[in-house]
Amino acid sequence: MSDSDSSGVLGQRAGVGGLRLWLLLRLNRWFFTAAVLVIVFGVLVASSKLGLTPLRLIVAQHNGTFWIFSAFIGAIITGTSIVVTINQLVLSQELGAVGDQRDRMQEAMAFRGDIEDTLEEEDIMPPEPAAFLYELVDGIEREATEFESTVAADHGDELQRKVADYVDDVTENATVVKDDLADAQFGTFDVIWNALNFNYSRKIHDARKIRTDHGDDLSEEADAEVDEMIKILKFFGPAREHFKTLYFQWELINLSRALLYIAVPALAVMGLLMMYVDGTALPGTTLTVDNLVWLTSAGFVIGIAPFVVFIVYILRIATVAKRTLAMGPFILRESERDEDLG
Repeated sequence: MSDSDSSGVLGQRAGVGGLRLWLLLRLNRWFFTAAVLVIVFGVLVASSKLGLTPLRLIVAQHNGTFWIFSAFIGAIITGTSIVVTINQLVLSQELGAVGDQRDRMQEAMAFRGDIEDTLEEEDIMPPEPAAFLYELVDGIEREATEFESTVAADHGDELQRKVADYVDDVTENATVVKDDLADAQFGTFDVIWNALNFNYSRKIHDARKIRTDHGDDLSEEADAEVDEMIKILKFFGPAREHFKTLYFQWELINLSRALLYIAVPALAVMGLLMMYVDGTALPGTTLTVDNLVWLTSAGFVIGIAPFVVFIVYILRIATVAKRTLAMGPFILRESERDEDLG
C-alpha cells in the first residue's frame, strides 16, 4: 500500500502526532479539564514570585478582586446560556412529525436489512453500536479472505502479491479494531475511536485500483469478489456517520449538563470573592506565597472552569468532525501520494 497510514490504526502513531491525538481524543475530558486548570493555577501562583507588583497592593489600592471577578459573572451566565441554546437547537433535529419519524425508522431498518442481506453469515445484526460495527468489520475481513482465495486459484504472481498485501492490510486493521470493539460501550469514546481507526476510504480506493490496474487479468469470479468487497466497505461509511452523529448529540448533552453543574458553584464563588475579599483578607504567607495569591488564583481557576470544560469537549467534537469530513474514497488528512499521479 502506498499510504503510510493505510491501516488506519491511529493508536499506533508515535511522537508528537500521537500525543496530540491522545490529548484531543483519548484523554478523559475531566482529567483534561483538571490538567488545564492546574497548569493555570500554577502559572498564576508562580507569577507572584517574579518581582511584579504585589497582588495585595493592587487589591488594596484598586479593588482588584472586584474588577477581576465581576467580569466572570456576566461571562459565565452568558456563556452557559449560549451553549445550552446551541444544544437545544441541535437536539431539535430529533423532533418532528410522525411521518418524519416513520421515514427515519424505515430508512434505518432498510439499511440494517441491506447489510444483513450482504453478510450472509449474519441473519440479524446486533442492536448495540459497538457490536454492530464489530460484525460489519468482521464481515469485511471475511470477504477479504475470500477475495484472496479466489485470486490465488488461477492468477499471476504480481496480482496475487498485490491482493495478498491488500488483504493483509485489511486483516491487520480489522483485528485491531475488533479487539477494541469487543468491550466498547456507546457513550464512551471507544466506539467512535475504533470507527475512526478503520480506514475504509483507503481500502475502497485500493480495491478499485487493483481492478483498474489488473482488470484484464481478473477472472469473472475474482471481479465479482472485488465488487462485493467494495459493496461491504461502502456500508461502513454511513454506519460510522450515523454513530458519529449520535455521539455528537450525546456529548453535547453531557456538555450542557456539565456546564449547568459548574456554573452555579462558580457564580457563588465569584460573589463571595467580590463581597468579602479585600486587601486585608488572609494576612500572612503559605510556602512563601501570600495567602491572598493562593485564594485569588483558586478563584480565577474556578471562574474559568466552565470555559475550559467547554473547550475540552468542543476540541474532541471538532477533531472527530475534521477527520470525518469526507465519505467514500477521499483521504483529507496527510498521507503519501500515489506514485501514478499525473
